[in-house]
Amino acid sequence: MLPYLDEHFGNASSIHQAGREARAAVDSARDTLAQLLGTKSHELIFTAGGTESDNLGIIGLARAHAHRGRHLITSVVEHHAVLHAFELLESREGFRVTWLPVDPVGRIDLQRLADSITPETILVSLMTANNETGTTQPVADAARLCRERGVLFHSDAIQSFGKEEFRAGDFDAISLAAHKFYGPKGAGLLYLRAGIPIHQLQVGGSHEGQRRAGTENVAAIAGMAAAARFATGDVVAEGQRLDTLRECLWDGVRRVFPSAIRNGTREATLANTLNVTFPGLEGESLLMNLDLEGVCASSGSACMVGSVMPSHVLLAMGVPPENAKSTVRFSLGRATSSGQIAQAINALESTVARMRPRLS
Repeated sequence: MLPYLDEHFGNASSIHQAGREARAAVDSARDTLAQLLGTKSHELIFTAGGTESDNLGIIGLARAHAHRGRHLITSVVEHHAVLHAFELLESREGFRVTWLPVDPVGRIDLQRLADSITPETILVSLMTANNETGTTQPVADAARLCRERGVLFHSDAIQSFGKEEFRAGDFDAISLAAHKFYGPKGAGLLYLRAGIPIHQLQVGGSHEGQRRAGTENVAAIAGMAAAARFATGDVVAEGQRLDTLRECLWDGVRRVFPSAIRNGTREATLANTLNVTFPGLEGESLLMNLDLEGVCASSGSACMVGSVMPSHVLLAMGVPPENAKSTVRFSLGRATSSGQIAQAINALESTVARMRPRLS
């Protein structure tokens, strides 16, 4: 990213030499990302991050295809960037939305999806993996079902890209965010299959093939492509390594706190995510105490910091509200080592010991 923050600081839309250098960086990044995703370069639209990618993919497609019908389908456990987009379309623009429930593991039922599709259905959006629990959805099967029915299929793949093998070509639209695979914050993209019309949300220029106006963030786009190469280099082996570490962490959690409850299953969860309920402990206090021990964990989505409401994802899975407020998400990454897992378990043990009197 550094050369495009310093020596090559041109506007990628300018025709002078500095602009051409910036344009070359954007084009190279687009080609790299397209190759990694198994798509064509012109099918990628650069955005300012995951939220914009989700908004553009959902609102943009719904508006562009409203002449065919006004029925939309999504699940109740989506990220708020998706949920709020559907709520806007439902409350302000006259669309009808079917909200698919999930089972106790957090997965939708494919037959229920099939039964929900009507002649008026124009768009289905399901995330590849949940950002709080890591639970994966059967999106490949859902995408095939939608294609057979002539319905557009969008997926928020922000949580899973770089953690699982992935080909975007099976879908009509895919949202990604760079910071989820070690890239810079404030950069993202929407894959849109060639030939599918979309309504432009941002106006003011002909950037990104007249689909997203605004001067390209050249440095961030270059960084996103470099991060994608890094994150997808050995996905299978890295996934196996993280799965082993996560299960080691789970074993330690159960030893320290035998009544802990795992939300989700090993088989249908991203290898880097462990979502645990600690009945009787206050989640925010647990997080702050862990932080004092040098362990960075979360109570849910980082986008909902400051919210006093229990996780909508856990509630949809049938977790009681009091347990939902006693839940912590542990996330692992490429820098996580077995030594750090041991440190985290030790930190949890000392934290629980300090909080134990409150349980009595």
